[in-house]
Amino acid sequence: MPYRIDVDRADESALLRLLDLGALDVEVRDDGGGAAILPDGVTRGEVLQALGVPDVTVSVATGRDADSVWVLSPRVVRLGRLRLVPSAAGDPPPRDGDIRLIDTPAFGTGLHPTTALCIAVIDDIVQAAPVASMLDVGTGTGVLALAALALGVPRVVAFDIDGDAARAAVGNARLNRVSSRLQVLHAGLDAVAGRWPLVVANVLAAPLIEMAPVLATRLGHGGQLVLSGVSSGLQAEVERAYRRVGLHQIEARTQAGWVALSFRASW
Repeated sequence: MPYRIDVDRADESALLRLLDLGALDVEVRDDGGGAAILPDGVTRGEVLQALGVPDVTVSVATGRDADSVWVLSPRVVRLGRLRLVPSAAGDPPPRDGDIRLIDTPAFGTGLHPTTALCIAVIDDIVQAAPVASMLDVGTGTGVLALAALALGVPRVVAFDIDGDAARAAVGNARLNRVSSRLQVLHAGLDAVAGRWPLVVANVLAAPLIEMAPVLATRLGHGGQLVLSGVSSGLQAEVERAYRRVGLHQIEARTQAGWVALSFRASW
């Protein structure tokens, strides 16, 4: 597991030398100190030598997006026409193109490649033709639902089986003043009825394969389905599962070893 180091005083160039050791993130503080996240293969001695200091404080690093992203603190992420902005409940209303996100353990900081891939595909879909509504499967922080609303989808229903994630999504909807347009459910797919012109699911490959028959029934006439959370090595298995249930594949996009797949209903 990666670990965090904090140092009271080190010059900026010394801290940046940690990147040569494989540091996953580095921050330089105004008071002359700083912090970094190092992979567990880097020893304390190597860190001390790189920094030229007698000691550092070592602590457990906090992973984000299911321990797939390691950063010291939340940060602004620009994804196409949108900016994901770390925020708190007392902040002023968001400006156009900004999505405020409360810092929570739920998946959906915007830092993971699958989030960027999904938002790019959603943006292309809504620019090609109006989309009346969207279903967000396994919403996490609600970031994809919020992005769809910001990109022009009038109404989104989002759900997650994780209660903490559902609460995070509700809080983010309130923070972004879209609670009237975003319905968040603490539930599974079976609890959501109806058919949708657009369904998005950014979860892992195994549950995507398992959900294929049910997800297909949630697509309306000519409806589109966007899947991600799929590593490149599992792409073919997921594609086969959705072709078997009658969906036509539109495209596959890749980024940093992850894939986003787009399908259209054949009915």
